[in-house]
Amino acid sequence: MICTVIQHKTASRIREILGTVEMAEIRLDRCSLTDGEIEECFESDVPAVATCRVSEIMAARPELTRMQAAAVCEDLLCKAVKAGARYVDVEIEAPKYTSKRVRACAMEYGSVFIKSFHDFEGTASYEDLKAMVEKCRRNGADIVKIVTTAHNPEEADRVLSLYGEYDPEGLIAFSMGEAGKQTRLQCLAKGAPYTYAALSEDDAAAPGQWTASEMAAALYGKRRFTDAELTVPSSKSFAQRAIIAAALADGVSRLSGYSPCGDNEAAVSAAKALGAEVRTDGTEIEIKGIAAAPGCIGIRNLHTGESGLLTRLMIPLLSAISSSPVKLTGEKTLLDRPLKGAEEMMSAFGVSLESEAEDCRIPLEVKGPLRCGKAEISGRYGSQLISGLLMALPLGDTFSRVMVNDPKSIPYMFITLDVMRKFGVKVRNEMSGDQAFASSGGDWSYCTGIEFRIKPGQRYKAADFTIEGDWSSAANFLVAGAVFGKVVINGLDTASLQADLSVMDILVEAGASLSQTDGSTGPVTVQRSPLTAFETDASNCPDLFPIIAVLAAFCQGTSRISGVDRLAHKESDRGKAILEMLRKMGVKAEISANDLVIEGHSLSSRLLAGNLLKGGEFTSSHDHRMVMALKVAELGADAPIVIDDTACVAKSFPTFFNLFSKL
Repeated sequence: MICTVIQHKTASRIREILGTVEMAEIRLDRCSLTDGEIEECFESDVPAVATCRVSEIMAARPELTRMQAAAVCEDLLCKAVKAGARYVDVEIEAPKYTSKRVRACAMEYGSVFIKSFHDFEGTASYEDLKAMVEKCRRNGADIVKIVTTAHNPEEADRVLSLYGEYDPEGLIAFSMGEAGKQTRLQCLAKGAPYTYAALSEDDAAAPGQWTASEMAAALYGKRRFTDAELTVPSSKSFAQRAIIAAALADGVSRLSGYSPCGDNEAAVSAAKALGAEVRTDGTEIEIKGIAAAPGCIGIRNLHTGESGLLTRLMIPLLSAISSSPVKLTGEKTLLDRPLKGAEEMMSAFGVSLESEAEDCRIPLEVKGPLRCGKAEISGRYGSQLISGLLMALPLGDTFSRVMVNDPKSIPYMFITLDVMRKFGVKVRNEMSGDQAFASSGGDWSYCTGIEFRIKPGQRYKAADFTIEGDWSSAANFLVAGAVFGKVVINGLDTASLQADLSVMDILVEAGASLSQTDGSTGPVTVQRSPLTAFETDASNCPDLFPIIAVLAAFCQGTSRISGVDRLAHKESDRGKAILEMLRKMGVKAEISANDLVIEGHSLSSRLLAGNLLKGGEFTSSHDHRMVMALKVAELGADAPIVIDDTACVAKSFPTFFNLFSKL
C-alpha cells in the first residue's frame, strides 16, 4: 500500500486529503493541530500513521530542552493513538522513557508500534544495518523502519537485502536519494506492509520520494478498487429456525426482513407440509402455526430440499409431533452427505432412523416417539441435530437433561435457544471446561461440555420480529473490501449470536480497517489496510473457511486456520475443495493435521512480482460457499475465473451476483 505523507497542512486540509488517499502519515511535528483536531484527523477509516520527531520539535521551538521536546512528542503521539491512529512511529533516537510510554499506549489502544531509524548521510554496512534492526526489535517494535541515503545502487541493494534476513511483514526498508528511489517501490515487492510517497512534487518529505500519483500508476496501473455500499440478505440460520418455530406455534407470527433462497424456501415448504398456513408479502412472511403438541400430526413424508440444517432440525421434531413414521427426502448435494452420528444420537431418545445407505443419509425414515429424559451425547458431529432436539424436547411430558460432550459450532445452538425464546420456549444451559475455559471468561473455543436442562410441557407461541442480516453472506464482501478497496454493509448486527460474526475478529487480527456507526445495527465499513498473516480456529464457523482462505492468500506471511475436520461433509468435501482451489491459483497451501496452512503475499507484492492468483476454469464442487469465494478471488487474479456451476449459489444467496457486480 501507498502511505501519503501529510505535512504543513491545516486540519481541514488534512481531512480533505484523507478522502483521497489509501493510507496516510500525519506529521504531527510539522502540522499544528489542536487536541480536537488530532481526534478528528485520526478517527478516519483511512489507516493513518502518527509521526513526531524530537529533532523537528526542537527546531521549531528552540527554547525547549531535548527532554521537553520529547515530552511534547510523547503527548502528541499518545493523543493520536487514543484518537484511533492505526500506527505510531517513534524514532530510535527518542529517549527510552518516551519510547516505552508511547509503546505502552499503543498496546493499550491496539495501535501498531513502529521503531524507525533514518540515516540522512549514507548507508552503513550490512552488519550494522542488521544490528539496527535488532536494536529496534529489542525496543518492542511491531514494525522496524530502516531508511538510509543511497549514493549508488550497491548501497540501495544493501538495504533491500534485509528482506532476505527478516520477515517482510515486520519490516519497511528502503533508501533515500535518486540512487534509492526505486527501492521505495521495490520494498513492496519484497512484502513490506506499505511504503511512503509525497502528496505532490513540492511536498516531498525526503530526497527521492515519489508522488502518490506516480507510485499508484506504477503499482496499480489501470486496476480499479472496490467502493460500494450493500445490504446483505437475512440470515438463513435464523430464518429457517424461525420459520419452523412459527409453524409449531399457536397463533399467527410475522417475520420481517425475510430473504428467499433455496434453503429458506425449503423451510417454508416444510412448514406448509406440517399444516401451517404461510403467506409471503415481499420481505415479510406471515405464518399461522399448528399449535404443536406430541403426536399432533400424521404426515407420511417430508421433503427438505438441499438443506442439511432443515433435515437435522426436522428429525427430532418429527419424532416428537408425528403420530406415525415419516420418510424424509431431499435433493442434490444433500443426497451425498451422510448424517454422521444421527443414529447414535437419536437412539439415546428412543428414535430409530432407517436408511437404505450404510452411512445413514437421505432418504431415511424417522420412527418415534421421542423419549424425554436424561442423556449424554457427543457434539463432535456438529450442532444441527442437537438444535433439533432442543426445539423438540420442551414439547414432551418429562423433564430432560442433556449433556453434550465435545460440542462443535456452539454459537448455532445458542441461535436456536434465542429463536425459541422469542416464541416463548425456554431452555436452561450451563457450559463447562478446564482451566483454559475458566481463564477465558467463557470463550466458546475452550468449552468442553454443555448441559441443557429442559422443562417439559412447553408450547410455542406466535411472535413478531425482524430476521437479522446474514454474516455468512457478508463475510465475502467484508473480505473483498479489506483486500481490494472499501465496502459499506447495511443490515448487520454486531451483537449477533451468529458464529460467522467472527469474521470481524479475523479481519482485525489480519490488520483490516473496520468501523461501525449508529450502534450495533449500524453500517459496517471495511477499508484496505496492510494485511498480515493470522491464526484462527474456525471450528465453530466452518462456513467461513473458503472466504478466509482467500483472505489468507493476500495476507503477508503464513496463516493457519484450524478446524478442517468440520469440512468433510458440507455441500462438498470443503477442505479438499479449498486446497485444490488455492493450489490451482498458485497459492502455496497444505493441510497439516487439523489446520489449513496458507502462505500469503500482499496485493502490492503480488502486483509487482507478477504473482497474482491464476485465473482459468475452476469447479465449485456444487458448493455455494466455494462459488462466492472464487468470485472474490477473481478480483486479485491475472485472468477471469470461470466456474462450472454457479447456480448452486441460490441455495443460500440467490442475489449474490447482483450485489457482487456493484463491487
